[in-house]
Amino acid sequence: MKRSHLNFIIDIAAFAGFVFLTTTGVLLRYLLPPGSGRFAAILGLDRHQWGAVHFWISVFFFAILALHLLLHWRWVVGFISGRVTEGSGLRLGLGLVGVLTLIAFAAAPLVAPIELSGASGKQIRIWNSGSIKIRGSMTLIEIAQITGVPVVYLMERLNLPETTNKSVKLGQLSRQYHFTIADVRKAVIDYRE
Repeated sequence: MKRSHLNFIIDIAAFAGFVFLTTTGVLLRYLLPPGSGRFAAILGLDRHQWGAVHFWISVFFFAILALHLLLHWRWVVGFISGRVTEGSGLRLGLGLVGVLTLIAFAAAPLVAPIELSGASGKQIRIWNSGSIKIRGSMTLIEIAQITGVPVVYLMERLNLPETTNKSVKLGQLSRQYHFTIADVRKAVIDYRE
C-alpha cells in the first residue's frame, strides 16, 4: 500500500474517532447528565455503559494519533530541528519543554488526590491507590461487610431511622433520606480514623 493511501486511511480513522469521541462526550454531558445513572438509557445503554464506550473510543483515537505521529516522525523531527542555525538549539529546547509540559498536565489528574465533600461541606481527600469503592447499587449490609464499619454507625451518621431496611440499595435510600454517596464514604473514613 502506498504511504499516501495509508496516511489517508489513518486521517479518516482519526477524524471518525474525533467525531465519535465528541458525540459520546456531548451525550454524557447533556443527554445523560451525572445522576441519570440507571434511570435513563439511549440505545439500551445507560450513562455508565456510554462512559465505557467513550473510554474505548478515546483509546482508539489515541492509538490512531500515535500512529499518525509515527508515520510523520521524520517531518516532525525536521520541523523541530530545521536547518542548523544560531537559534535552532533554542527551538529544539522549547519544543522539548512544550512536549514535557503537555505530558505533565495530561498526567496530573491521574496522580492527584480524589476530593470528596459530603453534606457537611467538609472536604476529605483519598489518594487514588486507597479509594473506597462504594456505589449506589450497594446496601448498608454490603458496605458493613466490605469496610468493617457497623451498620448502626452508618445509619446514625446518615440520619436514617432505626426502621430503615438495611438491604435496600444506597441509591434508593439516598433519594428518600437526602444524603449522598460521598456522605457514606466520609462516614466510613471517619470511622476508620
